Amino acid sequence: MSPDANMHNAGHAIPAPVARAFSRLPRFPGSVLFATALNAVLAHRLPEDVRQALGAKRVALRVTDAKVVFEFVFVEELFRARLPGSEAELTISASAYDFYRLARGLVDADTLFFSRRLLLEGDTDLGVRVKYALDAMDLPALVKKLLAPSSLFSRLRSLGPARK
Repeated sequence: MSPDANMHNAGHAIPAPVARAFSRLPRFPGSVLFATALNAVLAHRLPEDVRQALGAKRVALRVTDAKVVFEFVFVEELFRARLPGSEAELTISASAYDFYRLARGLVDADTLFFSRRLLLEGDTDLGVRVKYALDAMDLPALVKKLLAPSSLFSRLRSLGPARK
């Protein structure tokens, strides 16, 4: 990350001891959780052209200050975690705070990209397609709706009775 980006994140960066602890965690379990979240929020909402463009492409989301990487592919209409190994065809990198601000609609991807706080590496055409699809979805409203207590409780109830 550039020194300029660090200056903008002052006070919002993941503390170094926490980042060191995160960096020691195995990637795959976190990628499974991340892929599950993507399936709940995005998989069925993606336009067909984006689904096809994502088809079996290795994607990595790197949270720079947390030193965490989530790796996944989109196959059979679902996001699936992938084991680390081969290089991702698209890597999207930003700080945790900038990803948070993107998800909440507090900043747009273009602003972060042009200020060098959001980095696309590899298949940038795919990255731009995904970005346009997310922009069209009004992601902040969608996240807010999914996280509303009534929506959360409804989804939990649909899972069936709790096991003892």
